[in-house]
Amino acid sequence: MFSSKESFKQCFLKRVERLCGKSFRDSSTLDQYQTLGIMVREHISANWIETNERSRSNQNKQTYYLSIEFLLGRLLGQNLLNLGVREIVKEGLTELGICLEDIEEAEMDAGLGNGGLGRLAACFLDSLASLDLPGHGMGIRYKHGFFEQKIVDGHQVELPEQWLKHGYVWEIRNADQAVCVRFGGRVKMAQEGGRLRFWQEDAEVMTAVPHDIPIIGYETKTVNTLRLWNAEPCSLHHEPNILKYKRETEAVSECLYPDDTHDEGKILRLKQQYFLVSASLQSIVKRYKNTHPSLHDFHQKVAIHINDTHPALAVPELMRILLDEEKMTWDEAWHVTVHTISYTNHTTLAEALEKWRIDLIKPLLPRIYMIIEEINERFCGWLWEKYPGEWERIEKLAVIAHGEVKMAHLAIVGSYSVNGVANIHSTILKEREMNDFYSVFPFKFNNKTNGISHRRWLLKANPPLANLITEAIGDRWLKDPESLLDLRPFANDSAFLESFQRIKRERKQLLADMMKGSVGFAVNPDSIFDVQVKRLHAYKRQLLNVLHIMYLYNRLKEDKGFAIYPQTFIFGAKASPTYHYAKKVIKLIHSVADKINHDPDVRHSINVIFLENYRVSTAERIFPASDVSEQISAASKEASGTGNMKFMINGALTIGTHDGANIEMLERVGTECIYTFGLKADEVLDYAEKGGYLSREYYQHDARIRQTADQLINGFFEGEAGEFEPIYDSLIAYNDEYFVLKDFASYIVAQERIQKDYLNKRLWAEKAVTNIAHAGYFSSDRTIREYADDIWEIKPYQH
Repeated sequence: MFSSKESFKQCFLKRVERLCGKSFRDSSTLDQYQTLGIMVREHISANWIETNERSRSNQNKQTYYLSIEFLLGRLLGQNLLNLGVREIVKEGLTELGICLEDIEEAEMDAGLGNGGLGRLAACFLDSLASLDLPGHGMGIRYKHGFFEQKIVDGHQVELPEQWLKHGYVWEIRNADQAVCVRFGGRVKMAQEGGRLRFWQEDAEVMTAVPHDIPIIGYETKTVNTLRLWNAEPCSLHHEPNILKYKRETEAVSECLYPDDTHDEGKILRLKQQYFLVSASLQSIVKRYKNTHPSLHDFHQKVAIHINDTHPALAVPELMRILLDEEKMTWDEAWHVTVHTISYTNHTTLAEALEKWRIDLIKPLLPRIYMIIEEINERFCGWLWEKYPGEWERIEKLAVIAHGEVKMAHLAIVGSYSVNGVANIHSTILKEREMNDFYSVFPFKFNNKTNGISHRRWLLKANPPLANLITEAIGDRWLKDPESLLDLRPFANDSAFLESFQRIKRERKQLLADMMKGSVGFAVNPDSIFDVQVKRLHAYKRQLLNVLHIMYLYNRLKEDKGFAIYPQTFIFGAKASPTYHYAKKVIKLIHSVADKINHDPDVRHSINVIFLENYRVSTAERIFPASDVSEQISAASKEASGTGNMKFMINGALTIGTHDGANIEMLERVGTECIYTFGLKADEVLDYAEKGGYLSREYYQHDARIRQTADQLINGFFEGEAGEFEPIYDSLIAYNDEYFVLKDFASYIVAQERIQKDYLNKRLWAEKAVTNIAHAGYFSSDRTIREYADDIWEIKPYQH
């Protein structure tokens, strides 16, 4: 079908008319997108079936990656690239008077994630398939995803995300593989055959229906599967108020991260987490039992990976299946469980290490709670034998303590591998945050530095740069990303540097054109594009960036002898709907932008842009156009970061703290090719142990800080009295938890270095190319190979 341009055109014309019931001339861009998507899905169906058959045969050990988020973005362009048919399709469509890029724009971003956690999961799936590895994703098919962000008078407003309003061309609904998930009710027990048997009565039952999405590898026959579960009413459930039951059931797969400021929202989140793991594990076990009568060797053929603590209930759920359905003894079931499940920790923030109150989890998941309680009793008993009399140590390590179930503890105790996602993060886990567990289970802890799909974020997002690299060093880098190191000599090649600069300028112009449509004025494409796009959170310190912009504004207004190279500061971020402080920072960004962009004295020197509803498709335009990558989290707080890697591979230079993967980037490119500043992780952690630092002293002794901080509350922003008092208080009254003022002076110095270095365009280009050359290490191909070899012990399919 895609073997030639002519055969593609003939097939496409016929399929448009058959599928849409209208002539090609009358077809819309959406009709054309859906037709092309179906053609691609049909084109890979034989390979998808073959890969599924290999999975069912269990010839290869299989990995199942459980994640509450999968931030896929658009799939059409990536799938055409991976199949190697994009040029055939593009040329054929052009001859039919259709622009492929227009069709790609018709696809909605799959709204299944919020940030780095979900995008990492999507990159991992791409690499698993591209490396011919047997690895599949398991998630939830959220009807409305996270939310669609609108900005009204500078304030974030959340609307339901409508990514499914035209259906989803990539999914196949497999109702015949649905499973039942049970909540609540009562646990009954009885003696049977010399052992206790457990079952649930009067439970709320819902159906988990799988929707399967093919994950196509790059130039390979492997097509793995992302299985997303949809919550639907179950015929087994007897409920007098059927409408209430239907609403409550469908709410489970309605939205990502429902509001948990009240118990109703907490219960819904807990339901989502159990729904994901129960449906997934039942499905995995059912598939395994098609070819194996017993689950005693389950762990030798199946690896289940939990992406952060959201799927940690996989531990007791697998135990439930093995105990209650497979009739194993406790010791047999525990042996299989702890040799099947592995766990990635993504944070050092206490707020992100989930804990569930017993009074919530016990009535909702009574049998699961019984198993967690037994896990805790046996673990604490084992600890007592190992550390007799050390009650404080045992209390710290317990899975259940102070009326709460600690999900990170459950994940560590119930898994055979616990990994961090950057060297510094893993070190902090072992030496500080999880040191008590590390002292007990040192063999479980390891590091796997995160990576990105270099094909998605360079080959697809920036074709001109990808072609330039291939012309210089060949195309080996597409499958062996670390061969980008061959690019190092070209950092001194004048012709290559000129071509790189031309491409960067073109990408900046495209982004400037897009921004003009959204913000209403022309941005100077020759200015420095200084970009911070990521989830809005206090520890990521968008506030530090904004305060520096205010400082620049003040200097430009007050010192007529002060001048800078024009700099455009670009933000993109969503704040969680209930995170009011983060939403205040979004409002502050807009207030600063409004003041600067309308001031004739400064707007030719600095501009501030906030891109509404930041998402994967927007990111694909931003990264290739960026000059400066803002990675300025408070040191020790960002586990890894992956945005830094996407900027790096597109030739942006990083301004960043000694945090996460920034440190490993620094080790590779050297101090001259990255702009580091601020406290280091040990210093931040030491301050934290002492209760912080005295931020008011910095406010009193640094006139720059005092001026910008005071402008938050002194009427500098007209008509917004009191709007930013919470931000001011966080810095001064509450002692600046994330060291914004402490790092302020150092950040200014780093920005001044950027200003100075950018004036030398040749030097800047050399540094950018050096970054690209070292970016191959940060490919998810490398990360996944490490997971496959060191944790999951899986081997590639043999085609």
